[in-house]
Amino acid sequence: MYIIAGLGNPGKEYAGTRHNAGFSCIDELADQYNISVDTAKFKGLIGKGVIAGQKVILVKPMTYMNNSGECIREVMYYFKADIDDFLVIFDDISLAPGKLRIRAKGSAGGHNGIKSIIQHLGSDQFKRIKYGVGDKPRGWDLADWVLGRFPSELYPDLRTGNEQACKAVECILTDGVEAAMNQYN
Repeated sequence: MYIIAGLGNPGKEYAGTRHNAGFSCIDELADQYNISVDTAKFKGLIGKGVIAGQKVILVKPMTYMNNSGECIREVMYYFKADIDDFLVIFDDISLAPGKLRIRAKGSAGGHNGIKSIIQHLGSDQFKRIKYGVGDKPRGWDLADWVLGRFPSELYPDLRTGNEQACKAVECILTDGVEAAMNQYN
């Protein structure tokens, strides 16, 4: 069983923000595979289903970004999941909007949600899909940038990004992270 988490912040005021790119990808997976991510458990919303023949748990932590690890640790513990069966999708300001970068493991790279997950799991050896949201403009505060919304002219790029993220998840589940890196990076 795979645990697939998308990071973001709960609440209507954060819907559609750059920081909620992970939630957006989980919503896209849920739509494509008819998985309801509406069960409140483990400090998050979860949904059980099947993607590419693999049983999955889709997770949207409701702890706010900086405490995402609390939810992930509880889900991983409850389902007795191995870190090799965990995948996280999150926003990355170093990539153009809608672009992906897949990694088999790595540091937090300054991302507080990933930092929290590393702290709570005690490891950085988990798969990740970084979802580009664009670099902040000069003079902008980082928090203001990631909590801001995308301009409407970027919606086609974001739609493509969500579709590619879903295909990358499928590839990771069927062919492994290396194959997905070769195909989608």
